[in-house]
Amino acid sequence: MSRSPAASMGFWSAVGCTVFSLLYVAGQLVEWLGWLGSAGGPSSRSTPMGIAVLLTPSLLLAPAFLLMMTAIHAITARDRQVYSHAGVAFATMYATLVSTVYFAQLTWVMPRLSAGRTQGLEPFIFEPFDSFLYTVDILGYSFMSIATLLAAPALRDTAGTGTARVFLLANAAVLPFLAFQMYWRELIWMASVWAVTFPAASWAMASVFRRGAAR
Repeated sequence: MSRSPAASMGFWSAVGCTVFSLLYVAGQLVEWLGWLGSAGGPSSRSTPMGIAVLLTPSLLLAPAFLLMMTAIHAITARDRQVYSHAGVAFATMYATLVSTVYFAQLTWVMPRLSAGRTQGLEPFIFEPFDSFLYTVDILGYSFMSIATLLAAPALRDTAGTGTARVFLLANAAVLPFLAFQMYWRELIWMASVWAVTFPAASWAMASVFRRGAAR
């Protein structure tokens, strides 16, 4: 039996979301331990190696998540598409914001840091809690949380969707801890639950797409 285009796109993009998010999580743990040349901990500025390790999977995650949300919209019943359509809109804002940050870091900031050409670079350094680009990044991930909040009621109430809805809502619950980090840095420890909720949600969505793929 063949898979519908929506199911195929949904499955593979959800798998991509899981893989890229776990690669980021592994890189972040290594970064916080100081193994990539930084001082360690959540407040340290990344080295060029840290930028490459952390932001490459993060850049790839953005389009994968947008494709997954688009596939969710495609399989959503018409009477619930207001949720999935809004979810795609927030996913688009997330992908646009974070892709701009990560692409600039990987292609413009990182090479100049590596070469020691730092004059005029300071406003564009990605430094946790103390840089403009960090605020753009957490705004993007706040939009991701809203997108997963909207995806949960969009799913049909059928066998296999319950787990996906739980983890999508759990990821949405991270929103306040993401959004208010600039005021209370300690919130990053609660926001770190994303390392579980998001990969779990995307893996659960991959299972939903796989079960509902055959036509």
